[in-house]
Amino acid sequence: MVEVQSVVGVVVVAVVVVLMNVERAASAMEEWNCTKDEGLLEFALNLEYMEAEWFLNGALGYGLDQVAPNLAMGGPPPSGARIANLDPFTRDLISQFAFQEFGHLRAIKERVKGFPRPHMDLSGGAFAKVMDEALGMTLVPSFDPYSNPINFLLASYLVPYVGLTGYVGSLPNLQCPSFRKLVGGLLAVESGQDAVIREMLYEKARLRVVPYGVTVAAFTSRISSLRNRLGKAGSSKDEGLIVEREGRVRGNVLVGDEFSLAYARSPEEILRIVYGSGNESVVGGFFPRGCDGKVARSYLPPALH
Repeated sequence: MVEVQSVVGVVVVAVVVVLMNVERAASAMEEWNCTKDEGLLEFALNLEYMEAEWFLNGALGYGLDQVAPNLAMGGPPPSGARIANLDPFTRDLISQFAFQEFGHLRAIKERVKGFPRPHMDLSGGAFAKVMDEALGMTLVPSFDPYSNPINFLLASYLVPYVGLTGYVGSLPNLQCPSFRKLVGGLLAVESGQDAVIREMLYEKARLRVVPYGVTVAAFTSRISSLRNRLGKAGSSKDEGLIVEREGRVRGNVLVGDEFSLAYARSPEEILRIVYGSGNESVVGGFFPRGCDGKVARSYLPPALH
């Protein structure tokens, strides 16, 4: 009996040791996966910085340096950002978006070291250039994103959607459970922001934007077409507020593929779009000196590293 008890005791100890080793191995594997995934999560900071500064300045007239200078990490403030001429409802809405982006930056930086705020051009000229290219003509006077609520919402149409497609694209490539959970949460809120912007513009879809005589719906379609061209994905990943399907014109408040699922974009596609160059190695657009982080820097020429 004593011998049986001794054998049982040895077996129990052995099982405990094995379970502890398995747990350590699983923990080590998760830590390794998280380290491997850091580059993808870090990449998202570029667009989160842009969205935070765009919404903060547009709604309140100031950016991260006044709200949370520690998050900017000494990076330069954006060029040309200023308060927009918004009605009370739109200002309140954009203010909410602004502080959501503030939270996104904090959440990401709790998981990865990150990098200082990159130099961004959020001037009226930067947005005017995009709108000219999208519409295929030089708008006169130049498009001013800060001049009224419609213009600001059209300019905002450019922002969250690119970020959310990036999150959709990164999710399948993330192995770290905590990173996947975080990106799922970020994606949900970014999608909500994009949906609200699209819904507000959809209400004005037939309105002609003064003084250009182009409807809001046409602006969104042209912007989406431009992003498709710049992204060079080989297929459409973007649609405006009104589309033609099966010979009929239909509303398109929420954009999705043939199964109504969100489109995914790779970091390369996103860089091509935000640089406005169609080339992940040619900087410009909203990031005149390029995006930061390991993934983005891997495409930069040596002179910009």
